[in-house]
Amino acid sequence: MKEIVQDGNPALREAAKEVPADLFNTPELKKILQEMEESLDAAKHGVALAAPQVAIPYRIFIVRYDRMVQENTEEEKTPDIGIFINPEIVKTSRKKTSIPEGCLSVDGVYGTTERFERATVKAQDIEGNWFTRGGGGILAQAYQHEIDHLNGILFIDHAEDLEQHES
Repeated sequence: MKEIVQDGNPALREAAKEVPADLFNTPELKKILQEMEESLDAAKHGVALAAPQVAIPYRIFIVRYDRMVQENTEEEKTPDIGIFINPEIVKTSRKKTSIPEGCLSVDGVYGTTERFERATVKAQDIEGNWFTRGGGGILAQAYQHEIDHLNGILFIDHAEDLEQHES
């Protein structure tokens, strides 16, 4: 498992590189994804993770769909992982909303960000096949937040009402 790096680490401020075609369907890419999944699994309050957050300079993020559903249970759900390689937002709603946000790489800091209510992402899977997936609410927020990471942007760069909480 790779440690999630914190604000101040230069890996968080660099634009990530495209995953090259010859890396798809390789043991190296599978290992990167496995390490990202283990790191996200260990961060019990995390719903998504971008590769730069574990100091991997590639345009990859993963989401835990199972953690995006609000349920009154403390039991750990079976991981339902979405993998997005070389992602780009291809469509957004016109309407934005102010939404509370935090980040595993700015642990304990929360604020309000303005995000599109809906977003559609085009990305590749582990085999290099392109797909498109849309979402609203927390999923749209995660798409925007994680793609910001891939561009070297942290939510604190544009959030308002930042507060420190005990982590």
